[in-house]
Amino acid sequence: MLGQLARDLVLQVDAVPDAGGSSPVRQRRELLGGKGANHALGLRQLGNAVELIAVAGDDPAGASALHEAVEQGIGVACAARRGTTALLVDVVDSGGARRLLEHVPGDALLTADDVHRASAAITAADTVCLQLQQPAEALLAAAEIATRAQARIVLDGAIEGDARDELLTRAQVVRADAAEAALLTGREIGDLDAARRAAAELLRRGPELVAIGVPGAGDLIAWHGDDAFLRFADSRVVDVTGGGDAFLAGLVTGVRRGWSPERSGRLAAAAASATVQLLGGRPELGRLRPDGAQ
Repeated sequence: MLGQLARDLVLQVDAVPDAGGSSPVRQRRELLGGKGANHALGLRQLGNAVELIAVAGDDPAGASALHEAVEQGIGVACAARRGTTALLVDVVDSGGARRLLEHVPGDALLTADDVHRASAAITAADTVCLQLQQPAEALLAAAEIATRAQARIVLDGAIEGDARDELLTRAQVVRADAAEAALLTGREIGDLDAARRAAAELLRRGPELVAIGVPGAGDLIAWHGDDAFLRFADSRVVDVTGGGDAFLAGLVTGVRRGWSPERSGRLAAAAASATVQLLGGRPELGRLRPDGAQ
């Protein structure tokens, strides 16, 4: 798993105050976070062995984050140490709406050199997940190593420019929310029909399986010749943070098990549903049965 590692500070309030106002914090959580670490944790909870390629700061927060990852069973031998650990502040109101504040210093992002130092781990993996918020040079280096090793490449998120086309050509699986899918395809995703058109375009570029979020409705899983639409579960949303990360973990787990696209998608949807019912995006996917039920 190649992606971001950070410290998460999650604050739950009744309502976000206006400028000059204040609001008491009802619940506070400080924990390992960042999309890469969230992906790795979800994958590990679903029974996958995971090595996280990321950057932790050369500071107490970085040491704490790596210690927490190890306690969760995530391999961190390939994690670089430098600078200041990224910090993500997630402010969630009583209705489940969130505001995210991100402090991600430049040296908290992966470089191509970081990736090359982790080449043995990438070569040993059957599946390499790339979080597309990382710099293009690092992503392309990882994709090149994974391709040579004949590993499955999974893309999560969006990236623009020449790197996008090369990564899509190399990838077997792509997951994107509606905004990310719009960046990948140039198509606005407002409904299921638009998602189907975007998925068809992505499949033409090389991937075998595509998952696209449909705003307010659910997720489309598409593969060559067919698709399946998975509606959002009728459950209370406490915090949307981490829902997409858990979805990816479920999707990759199903694919690695050799499941059909639809069955893999159902596990992904169940993982996302379980996660958004919790504050802070921290999944607890060990509670899911193998078929994705809770």
